[in-house]
Amino acid sequence: MYIGDYLGRREIYSPDTLAIIDAGKDPELRLTYKQWNQRVNRLANWLSDTAKVGFRDRVAILARDGIEHLDSFYACGKLGAIHTALNWRLHWRELIALIEDTQPKVLIYSDDFIDSVREIEKAIHATGYRIPCYLHIEGQGIANSLHFESTLQSAPDTPVINDRVTKEDIACLLFTGGTTGLPKGAQISHRQVAWNVLNTVIHDLAHDDTYLCVFPLFHAGGLFAYVSSQIVFGNTTILTRIFDPEQVLNLIEREHVTIFAGVPTMYQGLTQAPNWDSADMSSLRFCTSGGAPLPVPLVEQYTREKGIRFKQGFGMTEFGPGLFALPPEDAIRKAGSIGRPNYFVDVRIVDEHNKPLGPNQPGELILRGPSGFSGYWNNPEASSAALDDDGWFHTGDIVEYDDEWYFYVRDRKKDMFISGGENVYPVEIENVLYKHSAVHMCAVVGLPDEKWGEVGLACVVLKPDANASEEILMEHMRAHLARYKVPKRVTIMEALPLSGMGKILKRELREEFIG
Repeated sequence: MYIGDYLGRREIYSPDTLAIIDAGKDPELRLTYKQWNQRVNRLANWLSDTAKVGFRDRVAILARDGIEHLDSFYACGKLGAIHTALNWRLHWRELIALIEDTQPKVLIYSDDFIDSVREIEKAIHATGYRIPCYLHIEGQGIANSLHFESTLQSAPDTPVINDRVTKEDIACLLFTGGTTGLPKGAQISHRQVAWNVLNTVIHDLAHDDTYLCVFPLFHAGGLFAYVSSQIVFGNTTILTRIFDPEQVLNLIEREHVTIFAGVPTMYQGLTQAPNWDSADMSSLRFCTSGGAPLPVPLVEQYTREKGIRFKQGFGMTEFGPGLFALPPEDAIRKAGSIGRPNYFVDVRIVDEHNKPLGPNQPGELILRGPSGFSGYWNNPEASSAALDDDGWFHTGDIVEYDDEWYFYVRDRKKDMFISGGENVYPVEIENVLYKHSAVHMCAVVGLPDEKWGEVGLACVVLKPDANASEEILMEHMRAHLARYKVPKRVTIMEALPLSGMGKILKRELREEFIG
């Protein structure tokens, strides 16, 4: 098979099968595999002939979920170019650094982010670098921007191939939050995509499944967890623009959705939708939950009221993304567990000397196998730190397993916490706080929250004679950080608890405020 031309092969096998329903469009867009492959061929031809995108060039996208994300990914696959998915939740100042690092030849964007794109264009123009082509999905767009759909209509749908592409070439870049500095671009190869498909199939995908995707497509969970497998299988995938609980329940019923995946806050949101009581969810074979432990009372409510079977998973951008799975029959018996490793993932729990540990001994989770990533973009130091000489990926997560080989996460990447399914790294927030002239010392910790799972609390000690209110510090963070990273509140303290070495004892802070 020609590596990267996934849709070309699927058109041969099932040209008239419904491939995509983009429910975020008005009217909805419904495409067969033949129609979709022709569409993607047009984009690939335009990228190649007009935008001069070639082998290993980057095509970036900053947009809400929609068919355009997948158009870009599969068009890049045909060309051997690299789809570069930007997190639209980031502040435009953060996005500038990522764009300067990857230097895309094309930036595709939706109207929601036109103000950010204007700021990005001004900022990078001042540095001497320019993005050669801009494509806007709707609206008027910035000056010199072309309309996405118009470019498709202007290009031929002749097949596009590039025989130079191998399984180890990079299909896309997905950015992971770092504990310090710029988010790292995980390099996802065509090999990783294929092995993720195989792990997902073993995870219980069938040839006639309909999947409703509500994960952001700049996430590995959105772009790969089920979507890529659905396409290889020739199944139907439904996209939504944003997560709307009422719409999700209507789509499940109307389209006879068989697989749905979300984070716990989404499942909580569905139960509060106005149509929850009347919604028919009987078509679902199972639901998958990830990003944080699923509360047992929520599992019980879904089982009792809707007859839903839950799978729970654990993954990360750099590997898979699917790593562990907890089957429905264990959802309550093994509550809190991430389950067992997926079939083609090798795992170890090791101590600080990299020696394997046995059951009920917490240590670092390390991973190896064919579904692993290919290092970080333009960051050999981070790649070397994450991958050891034997090819093991060091996650930094503290994990243990029990006598039945069920795994439990005990601490996630030191101080990181998860808010609404998004990783939040306190050091990044603290670095912003320290830029304020009034801040002497600070620490950010994650606290439990019924809606978001966890939210941030910023504990701040002011400099002597300095004057800054909690609201002023909140505004300072809002001006420099993505909204989901901004702590829910700030508390100004006289001192922070310190160890004998002078390190801030975040565990004590967390315990103090949890009570």
